[in-house]
Amino acid sequence: MSFNIAIDGPAGAGKSTAAKLAAKELGFIYVDTGAMYRTIALYLLRSGTDIEEEAALQAALEDIDVRISYEQGVQHMILNGEDVSGLIRTPEVSDMASRSSARPAVRKKLLDLQRQLAAREDVLMDGRDIGTAILPKADLKIFLTASVAERARRRFLEMKEKGEECSEEEIRREIEERDYRDMHREISPLVQAEDAVLLDTSDMTLEQVVERITALAKEKMHA
Repeated sequence: MSFNIAIDGPAGAGKSTAAKLAAKELGFIYVDTGAMYRTIALYLLRSGTDIEEEAALQAALEDIDVRISYEQGVQHMILNGEDVSGLIRTPEVSDMASRSSARPAVRKKLLDLQRQLAAREDVLMDGRDIGTAILPKADLKIFLTASVAERARRRFLEMKEKGEECSEEEIRREIEERDYRDMHREISPLVQAEDAVLLDTSDMTLEQVVERITALAKEKMHA
């Protein structure tokens, strides 16, 4: 019997980083659902698909083969035979992923793959609607968040370390806009599941966040 952990939360809250480390600590498979959407978004950008045109979007999705491979516990996204793991973290892909993930056809494309994996393996998934839509019967649900100011600060420092020119105020505006869009979209909006544990990481270190996630998981597993 597989054990499933669902972690949801807004953009920039540190879900992916914490989830990867927690999954490794627990010996679970980490499934980055955001990477799945980003992989499809990359194809849509490359093909110039108008996602508002249902027929065009459906046709594009039929040409997409998305697979997951694992090397030493690390997830790799394979798009039509090409490993695109290093190409899906750009702002353009992020924006397209946010917009296209609201389209029913895109969500349907990935839902079966995600659920099949969760039925077979002990998995930890993070995203926007894991506990509410993808894995509504997950054994443990966590809503991981942080203040807009803290998320903007973290993103600003991250980009600065990479030598990228950026404005913390502009990043803050972008986060606020994306929060609004994710929370108000018609299909599977970002919302805390009723049975999810709220974890505000604004004043927590990454190590503390990972420790809290693993502790919650072990409590549930041994209950």
